[in-house]
Amino acid sequence: MLLLPLCLAPSHLLAREPIILVLGDSLSAGYGINLDQGWVALLAKRIQGSGLPHQVVNTSLSGETSAGGLTRLPGLIERHRPAVLVIELGANDGLRGLSLETLRTNLSEMIAHGQAAGARVLLIGVRLPPNYGAGYTQAFQGVFIGLAQDEGVPLVPDLLKGVAEDWDLMQPDGLHPTVEAQPRLLDNVWPTLEPLLLATASPIKH
Repeated sequence: MLLLPLCLAPSHLLAREPIILVLGDSLSAGYGINLDQGWVALLAKRIQGSGLPHQVVNTSLSGETSAGGLTRLPGLIERHRPAVLVIELGANDGLRGLSLETLRTNLSEMIAHGQAAGARVLLIGVRLPPNYGAGYTQAFQGVFIGLAQDEGVPLVPDLLKGVAEDWDLMQPDGLHPTVEAQPRLLDNVWPTLEPLLLATASPIKH
């Protein structure tokens, strides 16, 4: 009787689940709620239920800026080797009135890091509260729209669409969504993210 070896390929050639790396701020880190109730955790559950092979790695930090994300990203890419990189950063830059030119540069460099590593990149933006003035808020939103067009990456223009306008779905600070709002956040992201998941559904070789 012929016995087949248990391992048919070297370990570095074995397939592994494709990784979705989420790099975000408090909106993705579940500020004010349990982490397992946030939209990123709900994403992992939806993926599992859909039969897709992806594993979600959430590296989001409350208070994170685009500069902080850019500093952390190379190490995260080296560690996780993501098939899909989700960048949800910029809100804290805007809330602090930081340079929009610097924001654009930081986001552009993060996109470049992801693409150089072979990852599909999804950019997620938000809208600033109206009290920041029409000029600044429009210019802020324009950073994400222009960058997505110039870099050729898909964009979710407003993570809080249909949520920020409803005070019942926002925490008392008026900046962070409640537990009840988290499924809506996922629904805002999913139509743009799903095609990237389908395109990267094949196992990744070590």
